[in-house]
Amino acid sequence: MNAFDRVRAMLAEAGQVYRNDPAFGGTGAAHEIARCAARLEEPLRIALAGTLKAGKSTLLNALVGEELAPTDATECTRIVTWFHHGTTPAVRAFHMNGLSAAVPVDRRDGQLHFDIEALDPAGIDRLVVNWPSAELSRQTIIDTPGTASLNSEVSQRTLRLLTPEDGVPGADAVLYLMRMSTAADVNMLSELNRQVGGRSGPLGVIGVVSRADEIGVGRIDAMFSAKEIAARYSAELASSGLCQAVVPVAGLLALTARTLRQSEFKALKTLCGVAPDDLQLAMLSADRFCRPDSVLPLDSEVRIRLIERFGLFGVRIALALLQSGSADSIELSKQLLERSGLTELQQVIDVQFGQRADQLKVHSALNELSRILQQYPTPRVGPIRAAVTRMLGDVHGFEELRLLGMLRSRKTSLTEGEQTEVTRLIGGYGTTPDDRLGLDPFETMTSGREAALAAAHRWRTRSANPLNDGFTARVCRAGSRSAEGIVADLSAARVADHSTHRR
Repeated sequence: MNAFDRVRAMLAEAGQVYRNDPAFGGTGAAHEIARCAARLEEPLRIALAGTLKAGKSTLLNALVGEELAPTDATECTRIVTWFHHGTTPAVRAFHMNGLSAAVPVDRRDGQLHFDIEALDPAGIDRLVVNWPSAELSRQTIIDTPGTASLNSEVSQRTLRLLTPEDGVPGADAVLYLMRMSTAADVNMLSELNRQVGGRSGPLGVIGVVSRADEIGVGRIDAMFSAKEIAARYSAELASSGLCQAVVPVAGLLALTARTLRQSEFKALKTLCGVAPDDLQLAMLSADRFCRPDSVLPLDSEVRIRLIERFGLFGVRIALALLQSGSADSIELSKQLLERSGLTELQQVIDVQFGQRADQLKVHSALNELSRILQQYPTPRVGPIRAAVTRMLGDVHGFEELRLLGMLRSRKTSLTEGEQTEVTRLIGGYGTTPDDRLGLDPFETMTSGREAALAAAHRWRTRSANPLNDGFTARVCRAGSRSAEGIVADLSAARVADHSTHRR
C-alpha cells in the first residue's frame, strides 16, 4: 500500500473511531476528519503569496492562460480568492459569518470584473471562482492579498491561510513572489517553512523573482540580469532551507504571450517598418513611446495599450523577435513565453509540485490528522497517532523534496557527475523510473531493474565513504533508497505483467 492509500485508510479508521466513541459523538471530530479526507482527494492547492504589488494576480493569470484575477487595486485584491476548475463559470463570496452569496461578474476588455461592493467587502472571508480550465483541473490556485500591507487586516487574511494558529496551512505548496529579497520576505518564508514544511525543512516553497524585467529597467537584456539575481537569491534562501528554487519571471509579458491578440501582432509588425533611428528614439521610455505627437504610425491609444499589455521590455523584445524572423502570432507568442521565464517556472512547478502532488497532499493530510487527534484525545486513536508520527518522519518522498532544495546550494564532496546522477535519481528531473534512471521507456522496461539495482549498490557504497561529510552521506543514502524504490516498483510491474499474460 502506497503512502496516499495508507493515509486514506488512516483517515477512514479515525473517522470510524470518533463516530463510534460516545465521548466524541457530539463533537466536530468526525466532521473534521471527513473534511481532511475530502481535501486529500482534491487537486493540489498552490497559494501565491508575497508582499504588496509583487505581481501575484498577474502571474496567476499567466499560469491559467486567462485574465481571471483582477490586477488593479480593487477590493478584490484585498481578499483571498480561490480558483477551482468548474464546468460552469461562477463566483461566490463566503462571508465571515458563514453565509455565502453569488457575485455578479462581467468581462470588460478581456478581463473579469467582480462586483462585490454591495456585499460589504470587509466581511468577506474568501471568494471562490469556478472556471472551466485545463490548468485548474490539475491544481487549485489561491491568490492572496499582499503581506506587509499598511492595512494589517489585509495582511492577516493571507497569514490566516498560510500560517494559521492551528498550524495546518490551507495550501499544500506555495509560490512566494518577491521583487527583491528583503527582511520581510525572509521572515515570511521562515514562517512558511515552519508551517508548510515542518521542522525538517520545506516541502513545497518556490521563490519567484516577479516583475523580473523591471530589474533591468526594461532593457532587452533585462532577463539576464534577473537570472543572475535569482541565482543569488536561490543560493541565499535555499542554503537557509527557505526555498527549493528561485525562478525569475516577467509576469506581464508571460500573460500577454499566453493571450496575444492578432491585432497586437499586426500593430507590432507595423512598428517593424519604422526607420531604425526613429524607432530607437521612440523606445527610450514608455512616456516617449506613448506621446500623441510621436512619428510612429500607430494611434497613441494603440501604443498605450501595447505598453499596458507588454510593458516596455515586452515591446522591445517582441520587435526584436519579429525583426529576426518570427513569422506569425503563434510563433511570436511561443518565443515571448520562453523569454518571459514562465516556461521555466512551469517546469519547476511540474517537477516540484505536479509530479509530487500526492506526496504534498499526504504531508498536509498527516499534519491535519495529527492536529485533530491531538485536539480530540482518546486511547482508541493511540495507534493511529503513532502511525502518523512514523509517516511524517519516514516517508522517503518528503526527504527527496527537502534534499532537492538543499542540493542547489549546499556543498558536497560529490563530483559534478555524481551530483547530477543523484539529483536525477531522487527525482530532480522527473519522478518516473525513466526520468530517475535517465533511460528511454524501452530501456527501462528491458533493463531498468538491473540499472536500478546497480545504482542502489553504487550509492550504498558511496554513502559509506569515510571522507563523506554528514550532508553528503545523507544524500548518498537517499540516492540508494530511491534506487531501491525503483527496483520495487519495476519488480511489482513485472509481476503484474506476468500475471496478466497467464490469465
